[in-house]
Amino acid sequence: MKNVAIYPGTFDPITYGHIDVIKKGVNLFDKLIIAVSDIGDKNHLFTTDERIKLVKNSLYRDLKIKSKKITVIKFSSLTTTLCQKYKSNIILRGLRAVSDFEYEFQLAGMNRKLNEKIETIFLMSDVDNQVISSRLVKEIATLKGDLKKFITKSVIKEIKKKV
Repeated sequence: MKNVAIYPGTFDPITYGHIDVIKKGVNLFDKLIIAVSDIGDKNHLFTTDERIKLVKNSLYRDLKIKSKKITVIKFSSLTTTLCQKYKSNIILRGLRAVSDFEYEFQLAGMNRKLNEKIETIFLMSDVDNQVISSRLVKEIATLKGDLKKFITKSVIKEIKKKV
């Protein structure tokens, strides 16, 4: 049986922290589905389709990652429903700091209540990427700061068009 992991998120935009978790996930699982949330309760800078394109361009064009293990999809359901659809019992989540843990712990518990067969696995980004958040990247972009250490060239180009 293949180990399929779902890595859900908004990826608004994808950062080197996300990419770090993706690279680790590819090494751990037979298939990694990067699930870009299409739920409209957040004020996103990029549309869902733009975020999917940014994820793909960052991984395949900018970083030249050649992995048939990765699939990028859009979703607007519960993550546990997505897991059932793709026959996955693993939700992959990234942790940056202790402040992330409380929310992620609660989310993992709720997902477990929804489907007791699904495990949430937490991976930490490397130390260099632990401080990066999409929210701070957008703030730095708004203030015309240097983004090279946080996001790929494709994302820099697109974020500059938006802010």
